[in-house]
Amino acid sequence: MSVKLQDRILKVLEKAGKAVPSRELFRKSGAASRGAYHQALAALRQDGRVVADGRTVRLGESAAAREVLPEVEAVMLSLSRGFAFARNAESGEDYYIHISHVGEAMPGDRVLLRRVRTSARGLSAEVARILEPAARQTTGTVLRQEGDWLLRPDAAIRYDLPLAAQAGSRLKEGSKVLASLERGPDGILRAQVKKSYGSAGCARVCADAILDQNGVPHVFPQKVLREARAAATLAPEKPSRSGRLDLRKTTIFTIDGADAKDLDDAISVSRTRKGYRLGVHIADVSYYVKEGGAVDEEARLRGTSVYFADRVVPMLPKELSNGVCSLNAGEDKLAFSALMELDRNGELLSWQFRKTLIRSKVRGVYQEVNEIFSGKAGKELRKKYAPVIRSLNVARELAQVLRQRARARGVMDLESSEPQFTLDEKGVCVGMQPRVQGEAEQMIEELMVTANCAAAKLAREKGLPFVYRVHQKPDPERVRNLARLAGLFGLDARGLHTGEPQPADFSALLRQTEGLPVRKLVSMQVLRTMEKARYSPEPQGHFGLALADYCHFTSPIRRYPDTAVHRILSGFVSGMSPEELVRRYEAFAAQAAAESSRCEVRAMTAERSAEDCYTAEFLSRHIGECFDGTVCGVTARGVFVELESSAEGFVPVESFSGADFHFDGEIAQVDAVSGRRLTIGDALRIRVAAADIATGRIDFVPAEEEPAAPAE
Repeated sequence: MSVKLQDRILKVLEKAGKAVPSRELFRKSGAASRGAYHQALAALRQDGRVVADGRTVRLGESAAAREVLPEVEAVMLSLSRGFAFARNAESGEDYYIHISHVGEAMPGDRVLLRRVRTSARGLSAEVARILEPAARQTTGTVLRQEGDWLLRPDAAIRYDLPLAAQAGSRLKEGSKVLASLERGPDGILRAQVKKSYGSAGCARVCADAILDQNGVPHVFPQKVLREARAAATLAPEKPSRSGRLDLRKTTIFTIDGADAKDLDDAISVSRTRKGYRLGVHIADVSYYVKEGGAVDEEARLRGTSVYFADRVVPMLPKELSNGVCSLNAGEDKLAFSALMELDRNGELLSWQFRKTLIRSKVRGVYQEVNEIFSGKAGKELRKKYAPVIRSLNVARELAQVLRQRARARGVMDLESSEPQFTLDEKGVCVGMQPRVQGEAEQMIEELMVTANCAAAKLAREKGLPFVYRVHQKPDPERVRNLARLAGLFGLDARGLHTGEPQPADFSALLRQTEGLPVRKLVSMQVLRTMEKARYSPEPQGHFGLALADYCHFTSPIRRYPDTAVHRILSGFVSGMSPEELVRRYEAFAAQAAAESSRCEVRAMTAERSAEDCYTAEFLSRHIGECFDGTVCGVTARGVFVELESSAEGFVPVESFSGADFHFDGEIAQVDAVSGRRLTIGDALRIRVAAADIATGRIDFVPAEEEPAAPAE
């Protein structure tokens, strides 16, 4: 279909400024045939850009009366048979694009959009040109329908694609595959299989495909492995020669999960006359990962480690992450230490950063420390932690002070819905439950936040080029929607109606939900209201933490922005002037911030997709079983229900027999027959109807529609 012909039709109408007889329009448009003319006219009518009454044609609202906006850059989000969506990376706005205006653009492409217009349905646009094409490939599941081989893409492309004929002979129906995409001369998009992973009915196999679908690097090149192995053989520097501060006699210890192998942070805490002395000791990754080397370049491309239920895709090779950089107990290790003094109220009085040599006294485990804090630890655990128990108790005390201080400045106490999966020996998900953060986890988090804050303060005060962690104020429209939702729950949201709501206003809203069924759901809505945190070379503050200065310093084994921060601070502590650091690292900091933000989004997308597959695998073992759940979302088509296990599924309104539900436009489905309301926070017993592992889709139906079991 000719987009140029559509443009000529619109130009004729714009010049006329009034309705034009269809015959005259056909002649002036220069259409090659009446068929081409009517096809172009139909596309314009469907898009609302022209109105035709059979005899005349005039500009439609979208072409004449609606606001025309400047061209914008966007990324193609999805492609359906009749339309596509693109998103502005800066504003987050989505644009509707009729299929006739998509051209050759594919999901993932960075494109320039023209004819951007507003309408009652939102923003619409046309693809002017492709600025940066994405990989022309997708993962999906092989289907066989009426003798034809098809590919059902996992994401972004919303319809089944024909598979190249030769692919079918070596594939099984239900295979998870990676396929290349190509649009033929007829305009039809086709797929060609490049790689087969195995059965799409296995979450582990789907996770393999998710890595490729999202472009997550997961195989280290040989030159990277060689360089990592060589770096792992480097002996720790001697303090007497390097100027490192020798802290091997200081009571330092780590606390991590039981299965953690990359121990990148350790702590030391003691009391002083003014308050507390806190040391946060981080693996000195920048000593082993040389600037511009093969390992450094690979880490920059990966940006972050990626965590699935059955594996970790590390940012650094295991020789570094699990080996020489890991702060294993009883071993001399190189560290970059934040040494801080705080008063009794938890206020930072002073801080310095030093390259150090440490020796961790104990390899702590969160669960064990929580047992000690609860007084339930047995003799063996008490003996293990005896060398550090005094420091551990002071750390606990300081963390409580810091937590009170955080609450006073308005930090939001959000409730996490992150799931924890249990896999059997074959890697199959057999259980899931909400991940619970104990006191030990919260303690370490508070101490790490303090070190991150100190690093950012130092950078801003000294004028260093830097990679800050920033979190901007939420969009006012989303805040208004949250306030309206809170009001429907009977909560006082007056603080959100001010022109500039502060973190304390959101915190006050969350405090009202303590002990209420809607607590978790309101917490989720607050989280969705917030902007996404990102990395920036400018110190723009962190709204969620209510901090003016913040960065990521404490996890250089698994996050590249932390590695970048270490590199810059290493230059500073070695004696480089701020001016010299700006010359050397200003461009690096800006690039690291932008790339790390993109890699973080990529990793989160992959992790959430994998979570969906593992959740579906867990529930696939419970098809037909009933569970108690809570309505966590309401749409025009039905309700989302979350189970105690944290699994979530969809209940369509048509599955309620004898009911006539209608969406109220806010937070409820209302039954016109009985007057019953289904709203966020309501209890609803469901039956698991379907769980598609390949897509992660889960369908529920109301358990109340089940016939009662016969009495015995």
